[in-house]
Amino acid sequence: MKRRPLAPRIARGLVILALLAGGIAMIFPIFWLISTSLRPAPELLLVPPRLLPEKWTLDNYAKAFASAPLLLWLWNSLVFAVVSTIFIILTSTAAGYIFAKFRFPGNNALFLLVLATAIIPFEIYMVPLFLQVNALKLVNTQIGLILPFLVLSYGIFFMRQNTMTSVPDELLDAARIDGMSEWGIMLRFVPRLLAPAIAALAILAFIQAWTAFIWPLLILSKPPLFPMELGLSQFANTRVDFGLTSAAAVIAMLPTLIAFIFLRRRIVEGVTLTGLKG
Repeated sequence: MKRRPLAPRIARGLVILALLAGGIAMIFPIFWLISTSLRPAPELLLVPPRLLPEKWTLDNYAKAFASAPLLLWLWNSLVFAVVSTIFIILTSTAAGYIFAKFRFPGNNALFLLVLATAIIPFEIYMVPLFLQVNALKLVNTQIGLILPFLVLSYGIFFMRQNTMTSVPDELLDAARIDGMSEWGIMLRFVPRLLAPAIAALAILAFIQAWTAFIWPLLILSKPPLFPMELGLSQFANTRVDFGLTSAAAVIAMLPTLIAFIFLRRRIVEGVTLTGLKG
């Protein structure tokens, strides 16, 4: 049996070691967070610290729920993320289909304008946006919180590119010949062809809304309205108990972690779609 040259095997081994080291570096902070949340207070001060607690306890979680309205903040984040995701899917799919399959005056110029907004950092226009929301008297309201997250310019670009490659004009013409209206094509026919792209966009939109921090910090000042990220920040700033804050952070992380475990294939597929289609 012919042996492979030594150099390629060494290179492959180095790549595997580098990927393994990178994976450990990314996972270790999460491991340490969970480990800290399961330690009693005296073990938090041990020098040198131990990777695993000597005495496992769930007291930090019980105290976290008793010290702050974590369930309310989780519910606020869930409503915020779900409503935002639904609207982004609707607006991105409809706008992407129109930009990809219809020709009208200013089509390219309008699309370039939408695309330009995707590369402008939110910090540049958040103050004018706040002034507009304040003029509408929507500060400290759920509507004011959700309003900027109803449309995602990147989502429009993403769905336009996928519509161009996944929805042949011949199929659209066949649907029209069969008597389907333009509204029926856009609302019932096209989404079936774009199901993988819509699933990928939904995951990206949900994560964006769930992890939003700057806009909720700017628009909300009433704790009962806080989403989880903002509530967790306030919770951590008012305490120096690392076990307690770690437990609260784990609770905040659980929904996205569970979503990743069950939807990891869709997430990888979404990354693939983002990188290859266009």
